[in-house]
Amino acid sequence: MEFNCSSPNTIPVVSTFASPFDNSAAANGSSRKPISLWPGMYHSPVTNALWEAKSQIFERLLDPPKDAPPQSELLTKTPSQSRTSILYNFSSDYILREQYRDPWNEVRIGKLLEDLDALAGTISVKHCSDDDSTTRPLLLVTASVDKIVLKKPISVDIDLKIVGSVIWVGRSSIEIQLEVIQSTKENLDVSDSVALTANFIFVARDSKTGKAAPVNRLSPETEHEKLLFDEAERRGSLRKRKRVDRREFENGEINRLEALLAEGRIFCDMPALADRDSILLRDTRLENALICQPQQRNIHGRIFGGFLMHRAFELAFSTAYAFAGLVPCFLEVDHVDFLRPVDVGDFLRLKSCVLYTELENPDQPLINVEVVAHVTRPELRTSEVSNTFYFTFTVRPEAKATKDGFKIRNVVPATEEEARRILERMDAEMLTRGSQ
Repeated sequence: MEFNCSSPNTIPVVSTFASPFDNSAAANGSSRKPISLWPGMYHSPVTNALWEAKSQIFERLLDPPKDAPPQSELLTKTPSQSRTSILYNFSSDYILREQYRDPWNEVRIGKLLEDLDALAGTISVKHCSDDDSTTRPLLLVTASVDKIVLKKPISVDIDLKIVGSVIWVGRSSIEIQLEVIQSTKENLDVSDSVALTANFIFVARDSKTGKAAPVNRLSPETEHEKLLFDEAERRGSLRKRKRVDRREFENGEINRLEALLAEGRIFCDMPALADRDSILLRDTRLENALICQPQQRNIHGRIFGGFLMHRAFELAFSTAYAFAGLVPCFLEVDHVDFLRPVDVGDFLRLKSCVLYTELENPDQPLINVEVVAHVTRPELRTSEVSNTFYFTFTVRPEAKATKDGFKIRNVVPATEEEARRILERMDAEMLTRGSQ
């Protein structure tokens, strides 16, 4: 399938580095802004392309009118008005291809998560914009991301397209659905070409008061748009159910806790007699830390949510790799809530562990990795959780075939707090699967 980049809503993505072997840009007198002249915000090939395509909207967000009034009248918009797509010309742009290539000749999932967040943010801005330069723009932040499931590997040698639009709005919240599409000559069916679907939820705040602000209404037109709207309503109800179901453990669940802790106590008290096919949860941990820099901020001055997702994915991948002893294969990231903003200068600590494994299917053992992001303020002696991410990996079949006697170990908790985290995560996963 050939992607059409002539549509006004399709934004071509180009590499952010000039090839040392290509002088065509200089020869043609290109006016493309050097990356060094960009504002200090987070940048990537996609954020650059989105910025240049919608510069008027974003420049207004960077420099809002002083003492401007809020939007006086809400508009009614259709999904097609916010629909935007970005095109990666991997087949012809060598430098772009190298920026996205992982060691296995596939697209780096962490960078793709960044791009999904950037495109979702652009779509939310388009929907909320009133095209009036005299009103103050809304502050739009990523509130959560629904489960993202990778349906098939994404090659870095074939052109890629991401298409998205607003599919649902509440009073001050917006849901955007994005589809990552990659087709081959052998597979021209559009439904089979979708490699990944992601749903981002943004909330609107008044940029002056910081309070929740109403957003433009949405009027679905086609039957498909109406179906997506109804499905988003059901997902919202499911999220509310999950919050209600986070209750104290009852008597039956105490027994589940005890069963989980039994093997852990043997590891702690009689390690020589512990099951060799198991490992303590705490022995799977990895951690890294960073100071959040100005170059990682978004147009609102906060740390770009896609950057946090990228860093969390890289740590989760490393955790699964060290645990399995073979190259892991990403399957999905579960619902993510952005609990608090992360600011420039914050000391961010990312802590990961293998929370539990699912070994019922020996052909596809599942490794569930938890990554918790903490915003730490040493001068105040405080540490707050900003995000908790849950990633699921398996092991690449070709890698497993190279290792005789390969086996994924079972993970056991050593403390009641670890056991509770495992049970809460299992119950949430069961509730999600039961609703599908």
